[in-house]
Amino acid sequence: MSHTVLNVSNVTLSQMKAHYAAYSTGKLPAGAVFAAKTSACSITGYRSGKVLFQGKEAQSEAAKWPGETAKAAPAKQKKPSAVSLPPGFSGMSVIGSDEVGTGDYFGPITVVSAYVRKDQMNELKDMGVRDSKDLTDSQIVSIAKKIAKIVPYSLLILKNEKYNELQQTGMSQGKIKALLHNQALINLHEKILPERPEAVLIDQFAEESTYYRYLKDQKRVFQENVFFSTKGESIHLSVAAASIIARYAFVKQMDKLSSEAGFTIPKGAGSQVDAAAARLIREKGEDALLYFTKKHFANTEKAKKLINKY
Repeated sequence: MSHTVLNVSNVTLSQMKAHYAAYSTGKLPAGAVFAAKTSACSITGYRSGKVLFQGKEAQSEAAKWPGETAKAAPAKQKKPSAVSLPPGFSGMSVIGSDEVGTGDYFGPITVVSAYVRKDQMNELKDMGVRDSKDLTDSQIVSIAKKIAKIVPYSLLILKNEKYNELQQTGMSQGKIKALLHNQALINLHEKILPERPEAVLIDQFAEESTYYRYLKDQKRVFQENVFFSTKGESIHLSVAAASIIARYAFVKQMDKLSSEAGFTIPKGAGSQVDAAAARLIREKGEDALLYFTKKHFANTEKAKKLINKY
């Protein structure tokens, strides 16, 4: 399991505790002030100022926050919790729903719900449909175009101007994702009527109860045969197909942003992103960040520090 440890200030520790409150596990290890779990990362903050990130996106999640990287002790392996799914789920006709771009400083969040019928499984496998993280951008483009010709889907793109507006009202990223998934599912079900899938699988980013709590004020909440699981792309091809289309849309949006910026915009939230953000501020002004980035990420302050060095 990938892991990263940050040494942070008391101010940052308090900000992180508030930021991850919606993902709280409710159980605090000894010496901890908060413990949270997202779909791809566990975060534990300690009174000492150390914050431990564990999971497949540990490094990119840690990069959102200011602090010094420390060496972490090897993490104990945990068995994934069992997912209760109907027998033969992988062979059913299922709508899969996934999102891309949540951990990227630049670029939008893209959410896709895709409906894969049981009689399409072999054709999709022959196309090379699998976890999008195992595919290059060029493979994503090629496969996504093929999927889109045969698989009904709903794509939602939340550009950063709107994302920043919602975030500044106090809305968490978890709630933003829940709203997008819910709307994508509603859109797709309307598109395929009168046909109905045997099930829906959402690539899990929050506990089921938390997901529906995010949607409690919505007029329409889709709940028919909905299941949640991490690593959904390995459970049903519909999630893998949704992930590929979502990443294709994200790549196209990143290309558009690069064209508008006048230089290549990098993915992720690492040091190369800080440098790109600093260049963007120098050439277009800080206000440009509201259009190009998720401004509340720690990369913003890191970029400003880079500018002040020169």
